[in-house]
Amino acid sequence: MARDAETIQAEIERARDALAVTIDELTTRANPRRVVEQGKRTLRVTLADPKVKYSLMAVGALFSLVVVRRLFR
Repeated sequence: MARDAETIQAEIERARDALAVTIDELTTRANPRRVVEQGKRTLRVTLADPKVKYSLMAVGALFSLVVVRRLFR
């Protein structure tokens, strides 16, 4: 079944528009500033979790204790 030139042209225009929208979306998602901001937000949320926060505090305290102990040997 043959298609006429106008139908083919219309399909090409729709495909071109869809591609333009996709490229715009990818450009927005891959923006380095946006990626950094997303990483910062994720890190803040993760560090706000009490399990993570108190675990890091305990590791820091233990590390400090080991360093002080080695200094005074």
